[in-house]
Amino acid sequence: MKAENEQRTGLLYGFGAYGMWGLVPLFWPLLKPSGAIEILAHRMVWSLGVVGVLLLALRRWSWIRDLLRTPRKLALTALAASVISVNWGLYIWAVNNGAVVEASLGYFINPLVTIAIGVLLLGERLRRAQWAAVGIGVAAVLVLAIGYGRPPWISLVLAFSFATYGLIKKKLNMGGVESLAAETALLFLPALGYLLWLGAQGRSSFATEGPGHASLLAATGLVTAIPLVCFGAAAIRVPLSTLGLLQYLAPVFQFALGVVYFHEAMPPERWAGFSLVWVALALLTWDALRTARRTRARLEAARTAAAPVPATAGAPVPAPTADPAAEPASEPAT
Repeated sequence: MKAENEQRTGLLYGFGAYGMWGLVPLFWPLLKPSGAIEILAHRMVWSLGVVGVLLLALRRWSWIRDLLRTPRKLALTALAASVISVNWGLYIWAVNNGAVVEASLGYFINPLVTIAIGVLLLGERLRRAQWAAVGIGVAAVLVLAIGYGRPPWISLVLAFSFATYGLIKKKLNMGGVESLAAETALLFLPALGYLLWLGAQGRSSFATEGPGHASLLAATGLVTAIPLVCFGAAAIRVPLSTLGLLQYLAPVFQFALGVVYFHEAMPPERWAGFSLVWVALALLTWDALRTARRTRARLEAARTAAAPVPATAGAPVPAPTADPAAEPASEPAT
């Protein structure tokens, strides 16, 4: 019962995290007339304040010493901070310039880009279904490029930057709150310097648009940190396969907002491109679920085979057989 309650709680946290990420396009337009770079700088500054309070409450400080003593880890953190800055800044700019649908496409194709990076950089081998999904994804990008009259560069930059960020985070192996604190700490001084320069030039909207606007800019820290905390709470309570399925909620919400709320155009060729992407994602999801089921079945069979056979009263315990035919052959990976 306790495990079921934990999983139910984890699902709620997961829905909360991806739901907030999916609805965030409603927030960025509220920050106009601030430009994307100014919003990004405020996001960096205020996020550090929020995660600092969280770390103070959780009393998690030991990781800082390890980070400072490991130059490679510090360099990777700086690289992650730079990559996520590009991702955040472009996404804010896209939402505030009428490209919510194209931005959502970036997060739809992100799993396909992640797989491609795994093959090209990590030498990973793909199953047939994964190769098919990547091929369909490439076809989708070509169809969308024809539809847009140009490559969907916003989607591609968002997808590749976030996939690269994920690769770096995998190598860093740090907690969500800790890594966000480290990244925003590295970005804090450049971001604060930019905001002070804007103020000196008389171009800052923080002090000129009223206390309501200033409060919204300060709230960028909460908008960044709260979904991340919910995601962290979900990650320790639900299986990764479930979390992988939940990740599609965010781009689905973003796409729906772009079409229904922001009334962005969706000509037939754009629908065709998005449909191909959704087919590729459905294929990936089916393959992941099938692989997970096979893995669980093999593990269960291995545990059953390794379990000791209870002795029957008065009967000798049979010796374990060495005959390979006595155990089912494991199915080769496809």
